[in-house]
Amino acid sequence: MNEGKSVLVTGSLRGIGRAISLRLASEGYTVVLNYRSGCEERVEELRNEIESAGGKADVICFDISEREQCQKALEEYLERNPVFWGVVLNAGICRDNILAAMDGDDWDSVLHTNLDGFYNVLRPIILPLCKKRKGRIVALSSVSGVIGNRGQVNYSASKAGIIGAVKALACEVASRHITVNAIAPGIIETDMIEGLPLEEMLKVIPMKRLGRAEEVAALTSFLLSEEAGYITRQVISINGGLD
Repeated sequence: MNEGKSVLVTGSLRGIGRAISLRLASEGYTVVLNYRSGCEERVEELRNEIESAGGKADVICFDISEREQCQKALEEYLERNPVFWGVVLNAGICRDNILAAMDGDDWDSVLHTNLDGFYNVLRPIILPLCKKRKGRIVALSSVSGVIGNRGQVNYSASKAGIIGAVKALACEVASRHITVNAIAPGIIETDMIEGLPLEEMLKVIPMKRLGRAEEVAALTSFLLSEEAGYITRQVISINGGLD
């Protein structure tokens, strides 16, 4: 059903991005794995895993925080290949601290990567998508962008900004049959939560467990599907009831 459809996944080598890539490949999409310079071995391992399972994968190298690098890599890729069916904006960073102790570099790097990355990746893609008149965009926000979180003023600001950007872009491209949605994961069991006080965190989650990256991948897959064609401008939380 998804034969001939390609999906770009940024931050595809670990955690949620990896789970999304594997899920989409298993459903027949050609997954375009984004990686940064220096991660060649890891991206080839993931591509080999996908292809060994019968899936299709391609690779593209750029850092989402580097605007000119994104533009060059994406424009060159689209000169040789059809425009993507879907884009999953998953890559991001966190530099947690209370605001009183947060230095300027930690603020700037998180906003520059997480929020500017939305523009840097989509700007070279959006016109080709509009000309195609069909497609899907899914951006990973966070529960921190919905309700805020102590020690994450920078991260919360960047993820809330993604929500605003999603809602505005969805209005701009809806007439072109392109949907734009955000997913706001709660506390997901990945290496990003290493060192956090999990027992205390579980107390505030009504389901009393962490989420799984595969559960986020399943939701992402649905939003990319033909069946989700009338869902746009939404923020869908996947958080075990955390509110």
